[in-house]
Amino acid sequence: MNHLFPTYTRFPFEIVKGQGTHLFDEKGNEYLDLTSGIGVCGLGYNVKELNDAVEQQLHQVWHTSNLYESSLQENVAAKLGIDMLVSFANSGTEANEAALKLARKATGRLDFLAFDHSFHGRSAGSLTVTGNQDIKEGFLPLVPGARFAKYNDYAALDEIKPDLAGVILEVVQGEGGVIAGDAKWLKAVEEKCHEVGALLLIDEVQTGMGRTGSLFAFEQFGLHPDIYTVAKGLANGIPVGAMVGKKELGQYFGPGSHGSTFAGNPLAMAAAQQVLKTLDEEFLKTVQQKAAAMHQAMEKELLSLDMVDSISGLGLMIGIHLDQSVPVGQVLDQLHAQRVLALSARDNTLRLLPPLIASQDELLTGVDEIKKALNAVELTTATA
Repeated sequence: MNHLFPTYTRFPFEIVKGQGTHLFDEKGNEYLDLTSGIGVCGLGYNVKELNDAVEQQLHQVWHTSNLYESSLQENVAAKLGIDMLVSFANSGTEANEAALKLARKATGRLDFLAFDHSFHGRSAGSLTVTGNQDIKEGFLPLVPGARFAKYNDYAALDEIKPDLAGVILEVVQGEGGVIAGDAKWLKAVEEKCHEVGALLLIDEVQTGMGRTGSLFAFEQFGLHPDIYTVAKGLANGIPVGAMVGKKELGQYFGPGSHGSTFAGNPLAMAAAQQVLKTLDEEFLKTVQQKAAAMHQAMEKELLSLDMVDSISGLGLMIGIHLDQSVPVGQVLDQLHAQRVLALSARDNTLRLLPPLIASQDELLTGVDEIKKALNAVELTTATA
């Protein structure tokens, strides 16, 4: 890799093909995928219905612009929120940028409250409200106006004041260690936002599109955000994002206030329309059932291991928190050797984001492989 900026530490193999829940590298090795491309390909790989939808659009028009009406955009937007308005983007970061802009304009206020260990993107605005100081190094100062509080801490309610344009949070912090919000605390944050006139912005980029067993994670907590953002799984790998806001906010995002050349392009919308068609009530119920079986298996097989401190998450968004004596990087390498793909997150966490279409047997096989890998790494570490 001599012609790319080294912004990623890449694993030493190339994924060249996918089928269902399995991926294949350039040497023909087959892997059980527990990553979904970091939560993107929830419906798996090389799916006929998705391929057909995109191919049909491919032979019509790839791109026009947002200067013309789009029934595809309208159909997708209608499925993303009842009585809501949608602004399409090309990524989760762009969707969050739009959310921050809209909140400022609608409230006439500048400041935001975000939370420690949160992740909302890497652009100047989204990075400002990301609670990870390490990835800000070398880019300061960023956009002013962000302050931070401890996630799941009731003391954070005292920081929600009338000067805030909004409070931005993830219902489950993904990059931050797969930490789920406490239901009562989340509801208290929403109520305090209403009390002081701040908007509640929920980042569903990783948690949305069925990942936690409901279309959006906030639905499981009885929350009613003013604005929420989605991306990743929305078009199963074709770049797209969306900011979804209450209809009364429409007056603040009129012509010229925001835009994007490629956002909502026909190929992405064709894929997104098929994804949303697939994520019906019956499909989401199967995600919940498979997730429950997987969590039960992890509690039985993994929590008894000395190197596993705890397991967190919601639905098929899972964090296995490892003892510091067992480096997560070594576990990932061992899993690769066993032909299984997984991820990491903050604080030595093994992160799992398997495709939503994975069968229960495949998910339980994944648990068995993780147990095998953990035992292998512990043995190696102990004898080193």
